[in-house]
Amino acid sequence: MGRGKIVIRKIDNLTSRQVTFSKRRNGLLKKARELSILCDAEVGLIIFSSTSKLYEFASTSMKTVIERYNKLKDEHYLSLNPNSEIKFWQRETETLRQQLHYLQECHRQLMGENLSGLSVKDLHNLENQLEMSLKNVRTKKEQIMTEEIKELKLKCNLVQRDNIELHKKMNFLSEENAELHNKFYGSIANGINDEYNLHAPINLELSQPLNQENRTPNATKLVSTALDTIQETVSGLVTPKIPCNSDKMSAYMQQHHKPLDLCLMSTSKMNQNFMSIRNYVKLYK
Repeated sequence: MGRGKIVIRKIDNLTSRQVTFSKRRNGLLKKARELSILCDAEVGLIIFSSTSKLYEFASTSMKTVIERYNKLKDEHYLSLNPNSEIKFWQRETETLRQQLHYLQECHRQLMGENLSGLSVKDLHNLENQLEMSLKNVRTKKEQIMTEEIKELKLKCNLVQRDNIELHKKMNFLSEENAELHNKFYGSIANGINDEYNLHAPINLELSQPLNQENRTPNATKLVSTALDTIQETVSGLVTPKIPCNSDKMSAYMQQHHKPLDLCLMSTSKMNQNFMSIRNYVKLYK
């Protein structure tokens, strides 16, 4: 047996009225939600109960829905009544002026100015807003710095990779240069070795110094003979044969006094020359 037709009129029973309101309210909110999802529509629903309780639903934001509604309503009204366009733009100007004043006031409060008219709750809300703003700024700063550090690390890795490649190329070129150097100078060395045998073992020995007497025997003998002759002459001059008789001795001394003095002087000079010649002969030997 089906349900009977319900008469649409005010329910007199307060309890039944409240139950019916609760059921139909939930059904209406459900239908509005389904409509916004299924049809991608912007839905705004406002319900006031008989006890002045507010129930609302908005697919985006109730404020956005109301602003859109007012704007479209004014445009529709202007399209029907062109004479009221001036009033519409005056209202828009006043609205923008109020928004500008509100934004300027908020900016002053964020800068720490015009705080005299704020209550403790308003100051607390302002403090929370500043903390949230500061937190967002620091988060954004850390994010940017992290991204820059990642980019720098990536560039550093690329530079290191390029550096390694350049080192490999330098080592390869050095090896090629060494091979060409060995081939070029090796061919020249082989051509010279074929003629002179440069790679033959070389034995170096220290030879005994040559005897100076063998190289200049005649000079040494001549110098020795001259020294002996000078020595015999000096000996004869220094020690002359004086007669033993006193008369003859006095006569001999008178006769040979001056020649003897000269002879002694020349003898000292000859002795000096003799010593220098002897030293020279020792060095020469």
